[in-house]
Order: sequence, then structure tokens, then C-alpha cells
Amino acid sequence: MLAPQAKLDDVPGFSIHNAEVDYDDDVDGGKRSKKKSGGFQAMGLSAPVLKGILKMGYKIPTPIQRKTIPIIMDGRDVVAMAKTGSGKTGCFLIPLFEKLKQREAKTGGGARALILSPTRELAIQTFKFIKQLGRFMDFKTILVLGGDSMDSQFAAVHTLPDIIVATPGRFLHLCVEMDLKLNSVQYCVLDEADRLFEMGFGEQLTETLKRLPEARQMVLFSATLPKLMVDFATAGLCQPVLIRLDVDSKIPETLDLKYIYCRPAERYATLLVLLREVIPKKAQTVIFAGTQHHVELISLMLAKAGIPNSHVYSALDASARKINTARFTMRKVNVLVVTDVAARGLDIPSLDYVVNLHFPGKPKLFIHRVGRCARAGRSGTAFSIFSNDDIAHLIDLHMFLNRPLDTSDRRIFGTTPPESQETEHQLVEEYVQHVDLATIYRVSNNAYKQYIVTRPAASASSNKRAKLFKIDELGILEDFERKASEETMPTKGKKGKKSKQTSVKENAKATQENGETEQKSSNAGNNSAAVDPDAFRNDFLARMKSYRPQATIFELNPKAKARELNTMIQKREKDELKIEKHKRKLVELEAEEHAREQERQNTQADDGAPEGSLKRKKKGNIRDDEHFISYQAKDAADEDGYAIDTFARQANSAELSVAADTADGQRLNRQLQKWDRKKKKMVNVEDPRAGKIRTEHGVWIAASYKTGRYDKWKDRTKLDEKLMAQQVQESDSEGEGGVKPPAVTQKNYPNTHWGRHNAKADLRKLRDTDLKTPEQIIKKRLDMETKMSREKAARLRNIQRKKNALKRRKKAKK
Repeated sequence: MLAPQAKLDDVPGFSIHNAEVDYDDDVDGGKRSKKKSGGFQAMGLSAPVLKGILKMGYKIPTPIQRKTIPIIMDGRDVVAMAKTGSGKTGCFLIPLFEKLKQREAKTGGGARALILSPTRELAIQTFKFIKQLGRFMDFKTILVLGGDSMDSQFAAVHTLPDIIVATPGRFLHLCVEMDLKLNSVQYCVLDEADRLFEMGFGEQLTETLKRLPEARQMVLFSATLPKLMVDFATAGLCQPVLIRLDVDSKIPETLDLKYIYCRPAERYATLLVLLREVIPKKAQTVIFAGTQHHVELISLMLAKAGIPNSHVYSALDASARKINTARFTMRKVNVLVVTDVAARGLDIPSLDYVVNLHFPGKPKLFIHRVGRCARAGRSGTAFSIFSNDDIAHLIDLHMFLNRPLDTSDRRIFGTTPPESQETEHQLVEEYVQHVDLATIYRVSNNAYKQYIVTRPAASASSNKRAKLFKIDELGILEDFERKASEETMPTKGKKGKKSKQTSVKENAKATQENGETEQKSSNAGNNSAAVDPDAFRNDFLARMKSYRPQATIFELNPKAKARELNTMIQKREKDELKIEKHKRKLVELEAEEHAREQERQNTQADDGAPEGSLKRKKKGNIRDDEHFISYQAKDAADEDGYAIDTFARQANSAELSVAADTADGQRLNRQLQKWDRKKKKMVNVEDPRAGKIRTEHGVWIAASYKTGRYDKWKDRTKLDEKLMAQQVQESDSEGEGGVKPPAVTQKNYPNTHWGRHNAKADLRKLRDTDLKTPEQIIKKRLDMETKMSREKAARLRNIQRKKNALKRRKKAKK
């Protein structure tokens, strides 16, 4: 997608074509060049909408717009999965303009379109884009945001707007206070719906949708599809259509997956070794952590280590999140530490590396993480750091990806160099003792325990296979060895040059050496080559790890009549059969693995064998069809093809629930239970916060709680008296003339600069008639005082200037 024009970079919408756009409004005048098919002209849009699109310089729709706009214009409910920057704002605004056509200001009417956004910034962005795209459509749009004055929002709702852009919390508060019915709403949009549900707005959305008519059209846009959103769409939408275009369904072929094993205590040291020795300093890298506490800890730790970085998590302030993300995208820093929730809207096409510091609990979440790398044909690498707690999830991932789990492959599986690991681990221990990191380190350790508990469990088969995972076979990853060899190559080259210079002088001496000295030197060289220090160290450490003493700690140097010794002797005699059975089982497993490796070698050797031998082998594998039972029915493929492709079926395959990065969010995901004395078991408990909403001050209140602020505002502004006087005037005019008064005429918004200025001045006068708060009165008085002081100073300067001029004239006459 091409970049927008200047001054419109901050507005989401469409892709731009570099060709010149004809803005001529004449339809019949002159010969025009034929428009290319596939643009907005081919969508059958009305003239004002198309003119607004072309006036902004947009010509070619993005893929999500090309797929979504026709379906929404047909009146279908839509759930679209699209990333940030893909043009989703234009997807729901263009059908909105086509559906509403023109402004309708009927007495007793209300808004006809509702757009709900999760944050203030996104709502303001959408409001600006409506103004720019709909400049030729005379729609009245209002903005309802949390934190703004409710009195001004009451007055804005009374202007009978066509479109309301709001945040869900404040809008529900407004509906409850004003008792809004919302019967006239025809079109409802939930922008970034996954964030709406994860920020805790589910109850507000449910209460708001209860006030909407059943015949409304619903459009949901989201980056992911969590389970809460699937249930909401299934219950609240009418036969919705699921549109998936920018979803990562598989891992790109140009992406390399590498896994690094470490002990849980050395996880941060492994990350530092990876960033220092393997990942280039100028490469853009995203590090995924489990919770927000780990994000803060890693960010501070990297800053201590001299690696510039920025961090983002869900509870971070919106402005700080925007600044930190912009620092990474503008390449001010090359390392970004994020959680799964915060990284949802992150779209960086030039991403080089992804590091999973904490292994994800679901294979789909792993694909969602690493799928951000190696896009648009670029190559990339994803490093995943795992420990003993993550082996079962690693096996689950390889079963999901249908890839072999070969721990002997040093290109994929391995560890870090021990020397570098020990050095960085000592540095990490020093960092943790610092005042800034001590508290965060302790909190992050507690958060990791909570993360392990709330993470989805691996399958039972993977947990069984995890016990057989041979950690001892893991060697050093090839990337670390390659980096070390590259660092030593220049030094070897310099030595080689010196040896070449001295080789001419030493040729004479070399020719005079006898055969015995040559044999000694060759033997010494063979011995040095035979003993590889890395291999010797790895073998020695592996033997130390695999060492299992025969005697227990109770049998070390015991007395003859010690109670511990007698107890262990009795236990050994009692469990002798079990011990022998366990040893026999281990021997059988080793034999099976050896036979499997032998069979694998035989199959590799048979790849080069002639076709006749393969045919003879295939003939030997005969299956008894009478007694054979397949895993699937014979007509499973036919039934799958004939099945109706419903939304529930599509949504279940696309569902991806991202775990929360805070303790409160993780606690909400778990079902509350209590012990029932009568049933003698744990039973589910209803959520005590069901039917309640959280206010802007953090207090939980009932969703239908009414404060009466609207009634006080009406009394203050005498709104009822004004409406009664208007109705009496209308009835009088109807009685005198016998003709009904005209309907409320739409007031055209001025297009000229001074017209808009005068309109704003009139609105300012009307706004000044309302009662003001003490802060507003003080501010106005201060402004008046500064204005009066400036005018007084200007008058004094003018008087002084005149006096000086008179003095000069008198002197000139004399």
C-alpha cells in the first residue's frame, strides 16, 4: 500500500495511486479518459461520496476494502479481521455515507449511525476522517468521549446528530442519564472490537446493544478473534460474514525457527548473549514477554547493559505507548519489548528478528507472534528460549506444524556458549541487586508463577513425550559458533600474511629437517586435532548430568544400626521388583530408539536404491481391508465439502485468545469456584461483577445506575420551558394560518472561510449563555484582566509617544 499525501499521513483510510486525479465536477463537458476498472468508480458509489474520496487523493481500494465494502453495502452483518493501517476506517465509513444518503433532522428523531472505539485517540481520529471524507455530505457528527464535560455532550445530543462517535463507557453513561432509546440507529460499528472486550467493555457493549433496534446492521473490525468476541458475534449478529485477509495462517517459508534451551534462572542471560553475539545491532527486533512486569524488568535490564530499547504493554498510558512505538518504527531504537496484548496493532513490514522470551501456551499464538517477521518476501529469524517448563508446549507446537523434533540438529536446537552464558549471568545478578531492579525482579518472579498457572496446559501426550526429551544431547547452536568463527577469521588472516612473509626465509631450514622431526610434528598435530576442548567439555558435562548414584543420602557413611539405613534396606527389598521393571523399561526404550534410528538410516539409504526394490517393499505391506478401521470415515472429505460454511465454523478455526499481561486480567480468565458442602465438590460461582461497569474513577457500579445530572442540566438551562414555548408558538401559527408549520429545515454548513468563522462565533455566543463552572469564570476573568492590561499599556505608550513628539516640536521652534 502506498503512502498517503502530505498532511494526511495521520489519517487512516486508503491506498493512494500516483496518477493524477480529475476533480472536475462537470458530467457532460468534454471528452474524458476511460476510468480503469477495479477502482472506487466501479463500486457504484454516489457522486458526493466518490467526490470526497477523490478529493483526498485516494483512487485504488486496499484488499480489505475491495472485499468488505460490497458486502456491507448489501446490508449484511460483517466481522472483518484486519490489521492497523490496512484501510479499515474507509471500509465502514463509505457504506455508512451510502446508507444515510443525507442529513435528516426530525423532531423527536435521533442518531442513525453509531461508531464505538476503545480509546479517545482512535475516536478522535475517526471523527476527523469523517469530516474530511464527508466534506460534501451535510452530516451532523458529534464526539462523545470520557473525561469531557457531560453538559456539552447533553447539548450536542439535542442537536439531533446523524453520526455519533463515542467511547463505550461514556456513551452508556449518557444513554442511562438521558434515557436514550436509540430506536433510529440503522448502522453500528465496533472498531477494534478485540481491544474493546479485553479492556473490559463487554458489559457496556451488551447494555448498549439492548437499546438498539433489531433491524440494525452491525460491523465489527478486529485484529484477532478472541473467544469473548466469537460468543458476542454469534449471539448479537444476524448471520454474520467472516472476512479474513491479513491473518497469518501459516509460517512463511523464508522464516527460520530456532530454539535455545536454558535453565529458568538463566533466561535473561541467554537473551543478553543472543542480542550481543547473534542479532546485529541495527536489526529491528521484537521481544515477547509474558507479563507487563517482565516487560519493565527486561527494558531496565537492557538499558543497564547498554542496549537502547523501548517497551509497550496494555496498562501503559496511551500517549507513552504511542511515543515508544514511534521510537521503534522510526528506528530511534532497534529493540522493542512487548506483551501479546500490546503487540496486536503493531505492523512493521521490515522486522528482522523475533525473540520469544517466554514460550506461548498455544501454537496459534506462536504463529501470531512470529508471523510478524519475514513479510513481503523478506527473510527473518525467530528465536524461542525454552526451559524444562516449556518442553511439552514445544512438542505441541511441532505436532501442530507437522515438523520433526530433531534435537540433534544444531541449526535449529541448541544452547548458548557456556563462557558467555556465565559472564552474562554474573552481570544479570549484579543488575538485580541494584535498587531500580530489585523490587521489579521480585515482582516479576511472582508474576511468572502466575503466568505458568494461567497459561493453557499442553496435551497429555506431549507431557508424556516431554519426559523422554533428551536435554543432554543439545549442543551449542550453530549461530553462536558461526559468529565466533567470523570473529576469529580476521585475526587468522593477519597471521597468515605474516607467515607468508617469513615462509621464504624458512624454506631453506625446512628442507634440511629430517623425517623424524616431521613424524613428531605430525603426531603432535594429530593429537591436538583429536582433542577438541568444546567437545570434551560438553561430553564431560553430559556425563556429570547423566550420573545417578546408586546409594541415597541416607546410606552415606551410616552406622551399622542406623534407623535410616535399615529403613532404606527394607524399602529396597520391598520395591525391588519395581526397580527392576523400571530398569528394563529404560533398556527397552533405548533399544526402540536405536531401532528407529537404524530404520531412518535404512530409509535414507534406500532413497538411492533402484525402483524395483521399492516396489517389492511396497508389495510386502498388505492391509486387511475387512478388519481395518480408519481414523476417518470413508466419506469424510465429501461430507466436509457438502457442509454449510457457517460463521460459527469459520470463527472456531480463526479463534485466538491472547492471554492478559496483568494479574487482574489473568484472574478474570479463570472461572471462580467455591467448595459446596452438600455436593462435596468445587462448584462454579457467578461473577460478582456481572451486570456492573467500571466508572472512570475505577468504581464498580450497576450498569443502570443514574445520577440525575441530566435533570439538573435541564433545570439549569430551562430546556423544558424553551421546548414548551416552541410548541406553543408552532400551535399558534398553525391555528392562525390553518397550515402546518414547516419541518425543521436543514441548515447548510458554510463552505467559505468567513462563513465558518461567523458560525463558530455564533456557537460561542450560544455556549456563553449557559451557566459556567467556577474554573471557567476564573479563566474568563484572567483573560479579561490580561486583555485590559495590554490595552492600558498600549494607551500609556501612545500618550508617552505624543508627549515626546510635542517636546521635539517645541525644541525645533525655539
